[in-house]
Amino acid sequence: MKHHPWTGGFVNQALGVRITSDPAALLPVEDLVGLALRRNPRRAHLLVSRVLAKHVPTEPALVLAAGELLGALTGAALGSTVDEAVLRSVAGELGAVLEDGTETGNDDGGRHTAARSPRARLQYARERLWALPISHPDVVTIGYAETATGLGRLVADMLGSYYIHSTRHAPAGAVAYGAFEEAHSHATSHRLLPVDSSALNIPAPVVLVDDELSTGATVINTITELHTAAPHPLYVVASLIDLRSDADRSRFDDLAEELGCSIRVVALGTGSIELGEDILARAEQLIGGLSEPLPSAPPTVLPAVPGAGAAAAVAFAPAPAAPAPAVPEPDAPEPGTVTVLDYSGTARGLHSDRFGNQAGVSSEYLGSLPDALPGAVSAESLALIASRISAALPTEADPVLVLGCEEFIHVPLTIANALAEALPDAAVRFATTTRSPIVPIDRPDYAIRNAVDFSSHDLTEDGPGPRHAYNVGPRRDATGAETGFGSIVLLPEPGTDPASITGPGSVTEALRAVTGAVVVVLLPADAPAPGDWDAPVEVPVAVPLTGPDFGSYAPEDVTWLLKDLRDAALEAPTAEREAAIQSGGANYAESLPMEYLPSAQYQDLYEEALRRSAPRVAAAVGTVTELALAARNREPVLVSLARAGTPIGILMRRWAQRMHGLDLPHYTMSIVRGVGMDETALRYLARTYSPGRILFVDGWTGKGAITRELTAALDRFEATDGVRFSSELAVLADPGHSVELFGTREDYLIPSACLNSTVSGLVSRTVFNKDLIAPHDFHGAKFYAHLAGADVSRDFLTAIESHFDDVRPEADAAAAALAAADRTPTWVGWQAVERLSEEYGILNVNLVKPGVGETTRVLLRRVPWKVLVHPGALEDVAHVLLLAEQRGVPVEEVPDLPFSCVGLIHPQFTAGAVGADGRAVAAGAGVPGADA
Repeated sequence: MKHHPWTGGFVNQALGVRITSDPAALLPVEDLVGLALRRNPRRAHLLVSRVLAKHVPTEPALVLAAGELLGALTGAALGSTVDEAVLRSVAGELGAVLEDGTETGNDDGGRHTAARSPRARLQYARERLWALPISHPDVVTIGYAETATGLGRLVADMLGSYYIHSTRHAPAGAVAYGAFEEAHSHATSHRLLPVDSSALNIPAPVVLVDDELSTGATVINTITELHTAAPHPLYVVASLIDLRSDADRSRFDDLAEELGCSIRVVALGTGSIELGEDILARAEQLIGGLSEPLPSAPPTVLPAVPGAGAAAAVAFAPAPAAPAPAVPEPDAPEPGTVTVLDYSGTARGLHSDRFGNQAGVSSEYLGSLPDALPGAVSAESLALIASRISAALPTEADPVLVLGCEEFIHVPLTIANALAEALPDAAVRFATTTRSPIVPIDRPDYAIRNAVDFSSHDLTEDGPGPRHAYNVGPRRDATGAETGFGSIVLLPEPGTDPASITGPGSVTEALRAVTGAVVVVLLPADAPAPGDWDAPVEVPVAVPLTGPDFGSYAPEDVTWLLKDLRDAALEAPTAEREAAIQSGGANYAESLPMEYLPSAQYQDLYEEALRRSAPRVAAAVGTVTELALAARNREPVLVSLARAGTPIGILMRRWAQRMHGLDLPHYTMSIVRGVGMDETALRYLARTYSPGRILFVDGWTGKGAITRELTAALDRFEATDGVRFSSELAVLADPGHSVELFGTREDYLIPSACLNSTVSGLVSRTVFNKDLIAPHDFHGAKFYAHLAGADVSRDFLTAIESHFDDVRPEADAAAAALAAADRTPTWVGWQAVERLSEEYGILNVNLVKPGVGETTRVLLRRVPWKVLVHPGALEDVAHVLLLAEQRGVPVEEVPDLPFSCVGLIHPQFTAGAVGADGRAVAAGAGVPGADA
């Protein structure tokens, strides 16, 4: 193991700048950064990252591993289950490589044995990160220009999220979504230029990525700006290092409280920094006392770059030598050669991350380079371009530097990594140019050893000016030998005018003065047209509801993805409602039945049913919750189907919390037969959570109609929105055998089926009425606050939960048995319904409602015709028998009935008797003698 002076030692000794690391952090801050002096009146010092490759030429795999480790930390902050031991193991590999000095070329050029080589260690570390269960396509990731644009893309790709970075570019016609200031920067203004601003308008979590946090002022400005445009529930700030003071950390807490959001911070290294008093004045005095660096060799004019063909490599000899000076400098090197690989007119243009992109677009772009096979994976595409660059390098090109330019970092980084793979015997490093003016001092305990300066070639908002590349020229190593890069591969911003990088004062001219060969790779840009940008518009956002403002459940129990329609006149007498439905002009979900309080006798039946059934319900809750946790890696987001699923979802959440200490998110959303699922709610879920975490919950199954509706609705949503949710449905009871996640398949009374809103949080059945529900609204429901005196919603939950501890062994055993069993749906419920429909001459499966829960619904809010009861289930269906008696509905005992009971809707009246399209069945349809 090699030990090298800390590259912050000089500034520490000369100015008293002191860094203290938090021992609990993944990596010491001193491992991650060195120190240098700025030429900046706002800040005297610069934290020079050893893993970012901005100012320090670095092993590409080290940059990738550090960014992906930060992405894994971010995933954990967003809710992914990440093993901390894996993160610390990966951090250990990075720390060992940093200790070896690999980032600056101090190793043996990569010629370690395979088992000990830094690249092998880093590759192993990266593969461990890739195996972590992290997926957050729901979030928006934003990187900061210019330093963290590549780092932000690495974090976004680890999350699988949408990505955009701030920019100082000013393309024609661009409409800024927001702008914010970075007070300490050399160039302070940042702008966001999404072509499509919709991704930033949705209330999804936002990840902000920067290389370092000193005060957090830029982040505060950013969050304030973003929240003003569109509020977001969570901001995760991801940084390589976090050196904020306690007061600065409190400012984050204050901002979160002020905005009503959460702000979380993750970093590879945390600690503090002490600058001392009057550091600006002391730094100015120190810089003034330093000896001026020797001037560079006189510039040599480079001929203009011709427009070479797609794969052409155009080599330029040095320009004719200028007349020898009176006192020649014998050590002045000959200017290096320049080779241009011009792909600017043949490869598909790169839609820059500054305009917003989904994960993986860089790989897709590289796959379009010449000779890439159709559909080639990114590794093949990268290997192809690496081979082209390798062929253009002179044989003595060892070591090699790949140099990106300012905001253009990620694509050059991935190319540098591929080149390192293609040249295993060469030391390949990566860095980028920058606008930051830094004082170079050639000593091993200082981070910036040398500099080359040149004129800008990017069209930035603040106009042209000087640009720099650091640590790219020759320097003396510890033995006194001169080291440097044999070749430099330059990747300017895609679409760069070749004339802007040639000639006196240009970047190629500056580079060829410090290396033997410069290879320029020109890439095309797909710049949006001026008319492509969205005009800033305010997008309506549906806001979820919670108790006590909506519903009688506690706010932590459930979040309602519903619109409050409590003031809408939706109830009507049955006859009027059915007239509208039978006319064919109304869906059953456009109105509501009258909501009545249960009679005293019926309330007594409910209480008796609850007393008798509570232990069985509790055991079934435990069983289905254990199966659900296993099915979703112990981090499901429970989404109940309103309204029967709501109390079941709450009970599942409480089981997970009581038995496992898990705080599961729980929502309720609407599903309507003939309409499908509430797509606004689905979009909310898709942007808030990884779709793979979502688990839909319902109370019970009958024939399986909701299971089929769910699957069809999710298929449509995938086709329209490109997001795939699993159609797996978890239910308390599955007598219809139509799902795989269930607590039981027995058809017994679930007490919550006995009542309407008074056991469901005082919330009505859901409503989809286009006169009340706008395109961006959730489906609606009413909150019957006036029924609070009869509400037993919380009492029901308490009664079931009181049995959790007693039934846990039974539930665990049942879950283990079911996990090992074949639970493939057989759809026996659907088959039974088809048979009963035919036997009773109904000839419409939508009028046959099997199971205790569905039969109860028929009697409470539809027009029942008959009730079929299994003789052995009379005690379990006492409330059904009472309702049938009160409504004058005949009851038939059927010995071979596969359910406890079945409700038949009257085939000549269609109160709620709706077909697959949600509309009423025509009176008398399919009924023998109906015309009589």
